[in-house]
Amino acid sequence: MPEPLHASNAAFDPEDEYRPEPEPEPVPPAWMDGSLRIGIHTSIAGSYLNALEAARKLGCNALQIFSASPRMWAGGASRIPEADAKAFRARREELGLGPLVIHANYLINLAAVQPMLRTRSIQAFQDELLRGVALGADYLVVHPGSRGDSTPERAVATIADSIRQAAKRVPLGGLRILIENTAGMGTAVGWRLEEVAQIVDLLDELPAGACLDTAHLFAAGYDFRSEAGLKQTIAMIDSTIGLERVPVFHVNDSKIALGGRVDRHAHIGEGEIGAEAFARLLKDPRLGAAPPEGLAGRAFLLETPIDDPGDDRRNVKRLWELAGLEEQAPEAEKNFSMLSAALKKKITAQRKTEKKRKDNAEARSSRRRAEKKKKG
Repeated sequence: MPEPLHASNAAFDPEDEYRPEPEPEPVPPAWMDGSLRIGIHTSIAGSYLNALEAARKLGCNALQIFSASPRMWAGGASRIPEADAKAFRARREELGLGPLVIHANYLINLAAVQPMLRTRSIQAFQDELLRGVALGADYLVVHPGSRGDSTPERAVATIADSIRQAAKRVPLGGLRILIENTAGMGTAVGWRLEEVAQIVDLLDELPAGACLDTAHLFAAGYDFRSEAGLKQTIAMIDSTIGLERVPVFHVNDSKIALGGRVDRHAHIGEGEIGAEAFARLLKDPRLGAAPPEGLAGRAFLLETPIDDPGDDRRNVKRLWELAGLEEQAPEAEKNFSMLSAALKKKITAQRKTEKKRKDNAEARSSRRRAEKKKKG
């Protein structure tokens, strides 16, 4: 009978030792391959999937959406059913669209001094974060807000604190928060690049960066129309925010003159900025998506008006042409537009009704004032 094997008699073999496999390095998404990413804000009307299909049909390889109604506090359910989110993520991967950018609700004011408005804004922004995570978005863009009677310095601190509160206990995963610059209308925060940089700096514990809107930059007084002006503006961006922290540009021409401090978008090449300036901007290697000078995955997204059917498709095509990449552009579906002739007719009728209602209200108010004055 063999003797029992005791631990003391067993020789230690280093090969028997458990060695955990190293965690694999995360693989960058396909859209960070160094190719320029061009897209447009697409509509989620009817289904989130419709936004993806619209981007495909318009010849985009990136897109921006709203995750709910942008002008209503109660824009629908604050959460997205997992089945819908899963279908959206799967279809986006099939189409190879990226990055996916979500634009936050316009009513959110992270700089609000009124306690109720600030609380509501923080909750709404948290809902945006949760929907963004569910959809697998890469970036969530938000306007800093209006400071009211507060000082710019205090407003910057309030904005950063509001974002931190909204992000508490939200597993952001790959979602990054981007602060958008503003045109500087009224008491809007963020029209100066230094303010945007300060907000991002205060969010150092969160994945944060900036989204720069060309129309807002121009209206705020940054003149990048000439070669020298673009060079100076890029240097200003780099010395304040840092080019590596600007993965998304909103590409819009401006109806407003330089320094007008009003946000009014125009079709590419038909505003005060002009086509030549956009061609320089899109071709500048420091603003591109090809390392080492550019930032992999950097996207240029249109928020241009759609006044007539086909305006969206034409603006996307114009960007590819101005970038000198029309031969590499995804093929657009002929005659497709998010604005059909029937929809334009419906919108025009609604606007006429709204104008008539407003005119009638103003007329009634004017009559009441006249009667009150006559009696007084």
